[in-house]
Amino acid sequence: MRNGTIGVLMCVVFAACAIPGTAAAQSMPEGKTFALAAELLRGYQNIQRNLTEAAEKMPDDQYGFKPTPEIRPFGQLVAHVSLAQFNMCARLKGEPNPHKDDKEEATRTKADQIALLKASTTYCDPLVSGLTDATMTELVKSDQNQVAKGLFPMSLVSHGQEVYGTMAVYLRLKGIVPPSTERMNQMKEKEMKEKQMKKPSQ
Repeated sequence: MRNGTIGVLMCVVFAACAIPGTAAAQSMPEGKTFALAAELLRGYQNIQRNLTEAAEKMPDDQYGFKPTPEIRPFGQLVAHVSLAQFNMCARLKGEPNPHKDDKEEATRTKADQIALLKASTTYCDPLVSGLTDATMTELVKSDQNQVAKGLFPMSLVSHGQEVYGTMAVYLRLKGIVPPSTERMNQMKEKEMKEKQMKKPSQ
C-alpha cells in the first residue's frame, strides 16, 4: 500500500501546484481550492469510469486474451481489480469482505465480469464519497493494524491506475483505443473545431 499511496499523494500535490500556475499564465482572475477528500474522490471516480469502459470495450471473445502465457488474461484483470476493491472497502467499512471466497481465476463471462466490477464500485462509492478532510485521518482497525481512512481510497486509485494501465496495453494489442485516450482525442478534436469556427473569414 505504501508505494502506491506515495504516488497518489505526489499526483495530488502536483495538481494543486501546477494547475493554479497554468491558470495564472492564462490571466485567470481567481485560483482554485484543491481539498484532499474532494480530489481523491475525483480521482476515484475517474479510475472507476476508465476501468468500466475498458472492460466494456474488450470484445467478449477476447476476455481470455493474454499477451504472454505467464500473465493474467484480460478477464482475470477485471476480476482482480473488482475483488481487490471489495476487500479494500470492506476493511474501510469494518466488516467481513462479502466476496472473500470468490476467486479471480474463476470462469466468468464478460457480462459476469462487468457486473462484478460495477458491484464493487457500488459497494465502495458511499464509503469514498462519505469521507471528508476531517475524517480522512480517523483510524480504523485493519487486521492487527490501525489505518487512516484516507489511505483506503488512495490505494483504490493507485491500484486501479495500475490495473487500468495493463488493460490499456491489452486493448492496444487488439487494435482498440483505451477509453481515456479516446475521450482525450475527442476533446482535442472539439477544441480544434471551436478554434476554427472562431477564426475570422477571409
